[in-house]
Amino acid sequence: MQGGIVSTIGSNCKRCYSCIRECPAKAIKVLGGQAVVIQERCIGCGHCVTVCSQNAKEIRSDLKELDRILKDGEAIAIVAPSFSVAYKNNSDKFISALREIGFEKVIETAFGADLIAASYKKIFEENLEKTIISSACPAIVNFIQKYYVELIGNLAEVVSPMVAISRYIRNNLGENKKIVFFGPCVAKKSEIEQESAANDVNLAITFGEINDYFLLKGIRLEELPPGNFDPPYAYYGKAYALPGGLLKSSEIPSDILAKRVIVVEGKNKVVEIIKAISEGKIKNKFVDILFCEGCISGPSIENDEDYYLRRETLIEYFESKINQVDKSVWKSEIYNNRNLNLRRTFQNQNQRRPTPSEEKIKEILLRTGKKNRQDELNCGACGYATCREYAIAIGKELAEEDMCLPYLIEKLEKAYVDLKTAQEQLHAAEKLASIGQLAAGVAHEINNPLGSILMYASILKRDFEKKEDLLNYVDDLNLMIEEIHRCKNIVSNLLNFARQGKLSLNEVDLYQLLLKIVKIVSLNENFKNVSFSFEKNCDSCSIYADEDQLKQVFINLLNNAAEAMEESLNKKIEIVLDENESTVAVKIKDYGCGIPKENMSKLFTPFFTTKKMGKGTGLGLAIAYGIIKMHKGDIKVKSEVGKGAEFILTFPKNL
Repeated sequence: MQGGIVSTIGSNCKRCYSCIRECPAKAIKVLGGQAVVIQERCIGCGHCVTVCSQNAKEIRSDLKELDRILKDGEAIAIVAPSFSVAYKNNSDKFISALREIGFEKVIETAFGADLIAASYKKIFEENLEKTIISSACPAIVNFIQKYYVELIGNLAEVVSPMVAISRYIRNNLGENKKIVFFGPCVAKKSEIEQESAANDVNLAITFGEINDYFLLKGIRLEELPPGNFDPPYAYYGKAYALPGGLLKSSEIPSDILAKRVIVVEGKNKVVEIIKAISEGKIKNKFVDILFCEGCISGPSIENDEDYYLRRETLIEYFESKINQVDKSVWKSEIYNNRNLNLRRTFQNQNQRRPTPSEEKIKEILLRTGKKNRQDELNCGACGYATCREYAIAIGKELAEEDMCLPYLIEKLEKAYVDLKTAQEQLHAAEKLASIGQLAAGVAHEINNPLGSILMYASILKRDFEKKEDLLNYVDDLNLMIEEIHRCKNIVSNLLNFARQGKLSLNEVDLYQLLLKIVKIVSLNENFKNVSFSFEKNCDSCSIYADEDQLKQVFINLLNNAAEAMEESLNKKIEIVLDENESTVAVKIKDYGCGIPKENMSKLFTPFFTTKKMGKGTGLGLAIAYGIIKMHKGDIKVKSEVGKGAEFILTFPKNL
């Protein structure tokens, strides 16, 4: 049979990691946002199925194979004793339902427990040297074969009750019988695929599956008459579905003070005791062990009652049936099959992966935001008890970094901030583009009339200067010409803004460029009493850029800084150059009036200015922003009113 026994329904998986938390074998890994079962690591315990609130885990259905077996005929059903719990009010009718769908006989698997009882009793009485672990539970056998291979020699070399009754049937009723097991256990599906049981049981069907089959075939239990099992009839084996039930049928003392016997059930206790045996902490004991809290708590028991009510149901069924068994006939059957081969072997299926080195673990912890012990929250949201266990699982390639909830939230928060910044930049770029188109059209239409006005104003001035009676009007004409030049300057800036898009790239040393610019602007009256300081923290401050356009950016920023410090006592501009592997940053800081918080978001908007009338057009920073973005760079501003402003420009070293 191909395919995994337990798999994930991708559309239902919500990444809650409950299955990872509950999986004792750590056989589940998140891939592409889904908790996927790693089939070769799975032990078939079915805990992931029971804990998944989203029904995202499913047990492999073998109903097509069941249908084929029933059509072929000569099929015998063997039923686990926990059926009395699964079908509490219709247990006898369940037997009739199996006959109704085509089984020629329905036999108790519990008789298999009676068959192996003598083998266990012999092991218990003869063994004084090592701890023996019962092998009736296939999930336990899988767990040891895959993760505690050093304990394979501790497993009792006795078949399970399911295999024992199957060998009885083939020995007494015919080798060609098709045998189908019905029970609450998912791991039984893997047991029948093991080499030691390859020719014993044809199919293992869970109670959940057979319920679906009944529905498909229109079988309603409540409408059927009660039925009885076919012989052989079980005796104390009926109790093996309860913790310690195997000991009861084997007549091994199991009271609370029995020194040599330990009864263990339930995932957490099982993992704990197997680890203890492996570490040599428990010696010379007989351990009767079930992965579930008895088979009555198997993953495919469709009964919502609590453990104690289920236990009471099975005991009541046991008591109602035990006195109906003819003990002499039962003993005769056991005796007549005393030579039945009930031995089995086990396989080393080691799935343990080497623990990563301490350096690797620290590296993984660091990658997931855990720089020190205080960062290790051990919240368990990832499905692992501690951050360290989680890091080890990543190192073993059994987990992913995005499974850490605090780390994922931090990543999402950063992604949200980055997205918001990108949206703001996109919005600004779209706005600048539309304004640029408008500016180009307006500038073109205004530039020509301004040229004509300027030309005729200059002619008038020349003529007026020749006539003494008109000299009084020369000052007015000078003012007119000055304002026309200012308009032309605005138009020129508009054109510069609209024409952004072409770069003439060359290698530019930003440090040398800034030295040159500072030398030029220092001659300007605006920079009187302004001091400059340089800090160069880069070996090579070179980038590929358009030098002329960068010069325009830096001159604009330095002019703004100078104007912001007109009334400052500390007139100082600090220029700092930093670098990393891929970028060079230029920081220009002044000690001027600063920028009010409400104006920060408007800084790079065209025509926005806080300068006095006639001092600026509001295009300088918009043009600078456009040029920096064309260089695939970034510009940010830090400011505090009354303490100055700092512009941080970042450029990639290679476009």
